[in-house]
Amino acid sequence: MADHLDLLLGVVLVAGPVFGTSPCSFDGVIALFRFCNFTQIPPIPNSTETLLLSFNYITTVTATSFPFLQQLQLLELGTQYTPLTIGKEAFRNLPNLKILDLGKSHVDFLHPDAFQGLSRLFELRLFACGLSDVVLRDGYFRNLSALTRLDLSMNKISSLSLHSSFQELNSLQSIDFSFNQILTVCEDELKPLQGKVFSWFSLKANNLYIRVLVDWEKCMNPFRSMQLDTLDVSGNGWTAIITENFCNAIWGSKVSSLILDHHTMGSGFGFQNIKDPDENTFAGLAQSSVARLDLSHGFIFSLKSLVFQKLKNLKVLNLSYNKINTIAVNAFYGLDSLQILNVSYNLLGELYNSNFYGLPGVVYIDLRMNHIGIIQRETFTFLAKLQTLDLRDNALNSIDFIPSIPTIFLGGNKLVTLANIGFTANFIQLAENKLENLAELYFLLQIPDLQILILNQNRLSSCKPQNLPSRNLSLQQLYLGENMLQLAWETGSCWDIFKGLFNLQVLYLNNNYLNFLPPGVFSDLIALRGLSLHSNRLTILSPNSLPANLEVLDISRNQLLSPDPGLFTSLRFLDITHNKFICECELSAFVHWLNQTNVTIHGSPTEIYCMYPDSFVGVSLYNVSTVGCDIEEVLKNLRFSLFLLFTVTLILFLMTILILTKFRGVCFSCYNTVWRLVFKDQAQGTESDMYKYDAYFCFSSKDFEWVQNALLKHLDTQYCDQNRFNLCFEERDFVPGENHITNIQAAVWSSRKTVCLVSRHFLRDGWCLEAFSYAQSKCLSDLNSVLIMVVVGSLSQYQLMKHKSIRGFVQKQQYLRWPEDLQDVGWFLDKLSQHILKKERGQKEDGHIPLQTITTIS
Repeated sequence: MADHLDLLLGVVLVAGPVFGTSPCSFDGVIALFRFCNFTQIPPIPNSTETLLLSFNYITTVTATSFPFLQQLQLLELGTQYTPLTIGKEAFRNLPNLKILDLGKSHVDFLHPDAFQGLSRLFELRLFACGLSDVVLRDGYFRNLSALTRLDLSMNKISSLSLHSSFQELNSLQSIDFSFNQILTVCEDELKPLQGKVFSWFSLKANNLYIRVLVDWEKCMNPFRSMQLDTLDVSGNGWTAIITENFCNAIWGSKVSSLILDHHTMGSGFGFQNIKDPDENTFAGLAQSSVARLDLSHGFIFSLKSLVFQKLKNLKVLNLSYNKINTIAVNAFYGLDSLQILNVSYNLLGELYNSNFYGLPGVVYIDLRMNHIGIIQRETFTFLAKLQTLDLRDNALNSIDFIPSIPTIFLGGNKLVTLANIGFTANFIQLAENKLENLAELYFLLQIPDLQILILNQNRLSSCKPQNLPSRNLSLQQLYLGENMLQLAWETGSCWDIFKGLFNLQVLYLNNNYLNFLPPGVFSDLIALRGLSLHSNRLTILSPNSLPANLEVLDISRNQLLSPDPGLFTSLRFLDITHNKFICECELSAFVHWLNQTNVTIHGSPTEIYCMYPDSFVGVSLYNVSTVGCDIEEVLKNLRFSLFLLFTVTLILFLMTILILTKFRGVCFSCYNTVWRLVFKDQAQGTESDMYKYDAYFCFSSKDFEWVQNALLKHLDTQYCDQNRFNLCFEERDFVPGENHITNIQAAVWSSRKTVCLVSRHFLRDGWCLEAFSYAQSKCLSDLNSVLIMVVVGSLSQYQLMKHKSIRGFVQKQQYLRWPEDLQDVGWFLDKLSQHILKKERGQKEDGHIPLQTITTIS
């Protein structure tokens, strides 16, 4: 089945320590003394009910080792690191002991009367204690009238010659002799057990009957007059002949469940020296009323005809993990009562119409992990009571044989299409196939009684817009994880795939590469309670994008940046771990909600962390402070006087800013007038030096009229005596007839500064760009910032960066921008004058940020 939604149905398992955290502790009822390096029994309080003393170095237990503990019911003395000696009546001071565990302690000496006085002992665990046949033969278990379970597995017992006292153990129901060295079991040895009813009797993994020749006429029936609910004789490596002899020997003994797994019956693949079971192998079980037979983990290659004909009462047959390649006609004949058939993990390649004859009552057939590629159409149609068919992990590319049954498992095959298949099931599993077209999903959603549909790990990625949406009112769970729905949805098609699914309760859309959710895609899912969107690429969830009644949401391992907490108000359980949260003020509402919500948040706080900015990477959202993000909260904490002062200051500041902004031109003119009046004797002028011109103004000839009116008339001395600069520009100062490049070079090198007025015309004028390059060359030669760049008009950074010479300047130097508001022109001209007059220090400036301080916005 598909993965389960970790957080669905509100089941939260809280596992806590049973005995506390300390290895040596006592809470008044339970004494936990494991791994305490004790060499003898420590003092035990009278109120103790459970005493755990395993993993210590206790060597001896005698009648005086324990104080009188009337309340003690469970004693664990197993797994001592030293050999253990148990003396006479060692546990007599524990009259109400019910469970005694000595397992995995090497018992060096066990007194025959060691267990005397334990009249209420219910379970005795003596597994892996190194015990021999003596413990059975010499009456060690006499007077244990309440003993129900006896575990003697993994010892060194080689014979089951039971002491007559076993006949007195009237409560004994379970006995385990597995993993010993018992080579034969005959009637005389188990005679003290005759007349008893056992729920469990195990002789597993003893090499029973395979290393000795058994005279079955003398051995006879070891389980005569017994009734066994489960008899485990698995792991003994029985061949078909040994199995036949054993079944014949126990003729008439009632065995409800017979476990024969890990056998050697069958020829296997490619061998003929060991025969497969035939009609005689299990004939001896005809009178045993066997209801469950386990023949798994063997080498059966062929199921022969009539092999199970005598097992009239058989209800469960397990043939998994064999080498079954062929099923003969009537192989299952006689199994009229069989309900469950497990033939998984075999070598079946084809199934034919006759393979399952003789199974009128079968309800479940498991055919997983074979190599089935072909199945005839009528193979399952006559199985009138069949409810579940499991064909997972085979090689099917067509399923036209599917019968009308409620439950179908078809995952792990090679299905590409489902065309013309008459499904009537209410549970369909089609995971791990090769379905690509969403038309298959539309088709499946038309099945009237379908309740659960699993399509995980397919290739659903394409869509045909002509598909009609479903109105399936029975579907409750839909699994579409690990597909590629993003490829279909990004084309704008199949956004109605969930239309009409009014009763859907669980939806998996994990691992579908989703970077958006189509608008209204969940609008019809009014009953949806659990939604899995984990491991996608979602960066944002739009308002109303989730179903209104959603209770469980898994949106972990996406790329959510600043989720809106209003989306999660209806939830009871949320997994939002491992996203990429941006820990800035935009996230403050979510952080506040995260710390206050009653919604159960899955995962530890360390799994909900920041990814930006760098200083917060890995910091848990639970540790992020929102102080300073909420203005109202900050204002509430201010004193009234401080608030009043702040308000007055703010009003005065805003009024000042408003006046300066609105009348900044007038203010600047007044400032200049005052400056001239106060410092009229210190008027700034240009100093005589080696340069012929103060500045060379480079601009496009198409801009001459504007430049003349906007700049030259206010700066050049020849236009007005009050101006301060001797300027050079092409229209007046270039020598007529002279080479234009020569004129440019002369203008650049004979001027202290070069002012390039970069406009749209300038960028299209090659001579202007050439002059710009020469001015840059002078900058590099003199190591001075002699080039002043003024951007005129609405030129963007991108338009400037398209020209290589200008791009290099913009990236490394400051530049000016002509103001958009006329009242800023005076201020601009003053700033430009200062840059022309500014003396350089003979080195480059390390700045590349545009000079925004002289950029004005109207």
